[in-house]
Amino acid sequence: MAKLSVRDLKPTGKRIFMRVDFNVPLNDAGEITDDTRIRASLPTIQYLVERGGRLILGSHLGRPKGKPNPKMSLKPAATRLAEVLGKPVAFAPDCVGPQAEAAAKALKDGDVLLLENLRFHPEEEKNVPGFAQQLAALAEVYVDDAFGSAHRAHASTEGMTHYLSPCAAGLLMEKELEYLGRAVENVARPYVAIVGGAKVSDKIELLQNFLKIADTVLVGGAMAYTFLKAQGVEVGLSKTEDDKLDLAKALLQDAQSRGKKFLLPKDHIVAEKFDASAAAETDATRAIPANRIGLDIGPATRAEYAAEISKAKTIVWNGPMGVFEMSQFAAGTLAIAKAVAASSAVTIVGGGDSVSAVKKMGVADKISHISTGGGASLEFLSGLTLPGVAALTEK
Repeated sequence: MAKLSVRDLKPTGKRIFMRVDFNVPLNDAGEITDDTRIRASLPTIQYLVERGGRLILGSHLGRPKGKPNPKMSLKPAATRLAEVLGKPVAFAPDCVGPQAEAAAKALKDGDVLLLENLRFHPEEEKNVPGFAQQLAALAEVYVDDAFGSAHRAHASTEGMTHYLSPCAAGLLMEKELEYLGRAVENVARPYVAIVGGAKVSDKIELLQNFLKIADTVLVGGAMAYTFLKAQGVEVGLSKTEDDKLDLAKALLQDAQSRGKKFLLPKDHIVAEKFDASAAAETDATRAIPANRIGLDIGPATRAEYAAEISKAKTIVWNGPMGVFEMSQFAAGTLAIAKAVAASSAVTIVGGGDSVSAVKKMGVADKISHISTGGGASLEFLSGLTLPGVAALTEK
């Protein structure tokens, strides 16, 4: 990896500001319902603690709109971290100011402190230099392990790096960059990209980049209907972006001129309406009847896509194949999850619904890498520069 790693540091006796992603779901009682993100940063936390680092953890939680909101406090995260880490975790009621400064100064080798929600201050998201400087003053070294926030140029992800040196990637960040790097540089071929989701507009850069680097692109989800409509295929009541038809045509032409396979559904699971109570029907043709809405890929498409996946040496999957939240329209996404898990290729899954599908099928352990950052992995794979990564010290 071209960036400095936490493994390159000498942490003993140093105060280390570590940006983590503890943006965990809380219930109404303020209890954490899923601690995956806390556990994801454990290897880096343990690594630094065992080597005598004095750890100051910073994170955001939710969207408190720049002011304190007790419902979005990180205090429950401090409690949970102490449980999984097996040692006390101090908590500062603010991330800057006298209390945060005193708590940071009081740290001894191997101690851990979690600061209150960074986004309780509007300066965090605005990346105000003075605020970044205040955060940086708490520490001597910077470590970023929050890949999920690396696509945002905030005070804690980019601003602080101007006032601290060295700035290193944590173990989770390092793993993300290693695997996602494999998906854009020196890839093993055949390379199959699977792209789903509702809108073409959300994935324009991703599709453009995949047409440069992948051999085959498999398209599902509602965005497929915009492409079909651009080809003159009837799509019934299916959701389309009519202002993106010219763009869809251009992408199809680009695929053709580059000699890439760009596969669209050849059959569909349809219903009378978009509703959890709607009955699923199989439509064996490419065209969808005028009074039906397409909500998932059909069995012939699943088989065709699975055949392409089985030949691949590199597979990247971002986005569901249908309305995955409704069980009667989840079969396409689950079939793709199964096919990806059965492959011996390097497999990378990013994006909330694709990750959920892999977990729902119980095959998460069969995937080479599940990205912790939906938006960040999407931008990285789209060939965009992530501010939080660019800001780290070169090796």
